[in-house]
Amino acid sequence: MDDWLKDSADVEASWVTVDLAIFTLRDGGLRVLLIERGVEPFLGWPALPGGYVQKTETLRQGALRELREEAGIDGSRLHLEQLGAYGDPGRDPRGRVVTVAYLALGPDLPLPVGGTDATHAYWAPVRQSDAPTPDLAFDHSVILADALEEIRRKLEYTAVATVFCGESFTLSELRTVYEVIWGQCLDPSNFRRKVLKIEGFVEPTGERRLPPTGRPAALYRRGSAWLLSTPLLRGTGQSV
Repeated sequence: MDDWLKDSADVEASWVTVDLAIFTLRDGGLRVLLIERGVEPFLGWPALPGGYVQKTETLRQGALRELREEAGIDGSRLHLEQLGAYGDPGRDPRGRVVTVAYLALGPDLPLPVGGTDATHAYWAPVRQSDAPTPDLAFDHSVILADALEEIRRKLEYTAVATVFCGESFTLSELRTVYEVIWGQCLDPSNFRRKVLKIEGFVEPTGERRLPPTGRPAALYRRGSAWLLSTPLLRGTGQSV
């Protein structure tokens, strides 16, 4: 028997899926989008939205379609990037399934609407790093934990925090993103000084917002830089 025939005899047929870890800030806290599975396997279990990639789709197209079908959310305007591939044997009882996980972020995303094989979609609070991740279908607890740590890491070295803000925002609102996701209280003066010192991180819009109380606050927008020339490191604030 040819060597390639011998090798192929040990290869199991596999399928490709996409799963999405979608985060937003709502009601002062970090939320992740979960669905309640309406089909087997894991009927009734919470899970990340996702599903099989169709023959004519790219991975990104499959991710956007699943987000639309399972949660009623248009993901075309979200920050969307690949998190990694997960393919341990036995992760899916239906057979050998390799999933490509995506990280999706957006500001104050709308309430989701369940559809297709999801009976219910909802924003679930994200626990802090010292708490165990919730039990989710398949290996989605692992994906969720990896996605959360990736966001925390990216806050240090990139401008991803601005993705959680609107087109314009105050530095106080930007600081809140860091505090919520890192679980730390940051000194307002130090944060402001560090942010404004980083070239291209944010730029002033020239406008101000009048709060219910206090002085008007200057508004900023995301600058031209994605990678921060000086990182904003964790561990310098007070944990909450």
